[in-house]
Amino acid sequence: MAARVAWTDRTFSFAFSADVYPELMERLRGTPARLDERVRPLPRNILTVRDGVKWSIQEHAGHILDLEALWMGRVDDFTDGAGTLRAADMTNQKTHDANHNKQDIEAILAGFRVERLALIKRLESFEPSDFAKTALHPRLRQPMRLCDSMYFVAEHDDYHLARITESVQRIG
Repeated sequence: MAARVAWTDRTFSFAFSADVYPELMERLRGTPARLDERVRPLPRNILTVRDGVKWSIQEHAGHILDLEALWMGRVDDFTDGAGTLRAADMTNQKTHDANHNKQDIEAILAGFRVERLALIKRLESFEPSDFAKTALHPRLRQPMRLCDSMYFVAEHDDYHLARITESVQRIG
């Protein structure tokens, strides 16, 4: 199996039309159900197992929830005409401080579903031309359209869902 590229080392090419935003919205809309399906059947002692410094399954789920405020804030950046999108905290301090392993997984899943639905509702209110608005991504140092940001979020969701699957396979 090939070595996995860390999220922060990934590069992106946004060579697709902004017209694909409905399909990207469906990917974003589907993440709560996929996350729920993946983690709900697992007992707490599996959800909270850490592999050294690597996050537990529950911490990955909590991290996905933690970033919803950033994604919504970046939508604000696009609509406000910001030249550069707000930066993510690359230390993930919010996730570390949240102590997700002490929380109830049901609360994490419910919170994520509410936050993601709010993001989808916001995106559904936009005109097709809004998805082509651009701003500079601060870490990637490349222009990003709103539809590219949606793709980025969907890829981030999938990255953490894949880490959850790897953990299940390793522990299970």
